[in-house]
Amino acid sequence: MGASLSNLTDNGATMGPGLGDIPESCVACVFLYLTPPEICNLARLNRAFRGAASSDPVWENKLPSNYQDLLDLMPPERYQNSSKKDIFALLSRPVPFDDGNKEVWLDRVTGRVCMSISAKAMAITGIEDRRYWNWIPTEESRFQVVAYLQQIWWFEVDGVVKFPFPPGIYTLSFRLHLGRFAKRLGRRVSNFEHTHGWDIKPVKLELSTSDGQHASSECCLDETEQDDVNGNHKRGCWIDYKVGEFVVSDSEPTTEVRFSMKQIDCTHSKGGLCVDSVFIIPSNLREHKRKGVWK
Repeated sequence: MGASLSNLTDNGATMGPGLGDIPESCVACVFLYLTPPEICNLARLNRAFRGAASSDPVWENKLPSNYQDLLDLMPPERYQNSSKKDIFALLSRPVPFDDGNKEVWLDRVTGRVCMSISAKAMAITGIEDRRYWNWIPTEESRFQVVAYLQQIWWFEVDGVVKFPFPPGIYTLSFRLHLGRFAKRLGRRVSNFEHTHGWDIKPVKLELSTSDGQHASSECCLDETEQDDVNGNHKRGCWIDYKVGEFVVSDSEPTTEVRFSMKQIDCTHSKGGLCVDSVFIIPSNLREHKRKGVWK
């Protein structure tokens, strides 16, 4: 009877336990099953939620098992004495390596490792000859520069990366743009003066890994038939062309991935193409990628 009376207010209403009565340790257990954005939103509720949202065990659960490999890419003073929450925030921003031509970061929702590789880090046939290729500065690339092909007969781009990817299934894709783009009077415009040859024969995309996996695909980068209303859907926009998938079963030994893009039929020339980068992201994130169009 006394316990019942203690839950009565002056007007006779029954007072039940509130969110403030939940122990911080219990909140932390719940947070283990939530995403980082959800945790940050709930941290605003009260002191217990705020304390649990800063707990090292909660954020270590969101970090990949080999997050130390990512930290090793930056100076120790940037992360020493940092909480696991601060480390997650640090790694969710791009971490450059290989002279700034490659970046790795954690997806802010899942904590999965993602990577981007600049065209600067790739071997491109004829890249030193300005008759064929030029480097174009642009804010549309995370590396601030893209390779622009004016015209060539033998088109070949190759690259390699060696990195301790956490276990999972990854998708590799090339980010390409038909036509040259620029800003005029504050508006983005595309020029297709040099764009030709990509509708004749397909480009072959390939990848292979150090443990013997192979994947390949073929696609025509241009369209021969255009919609009178909507025009050519492959020109004037960035498109991510999927090469294939590879599986990582363990971070050790380190996985080496080789990739290439070729159209070496010398019966015709091709040109008017921007090569930005290669993306390697967990396959289950592919459908959630916000920028670009996947093919």
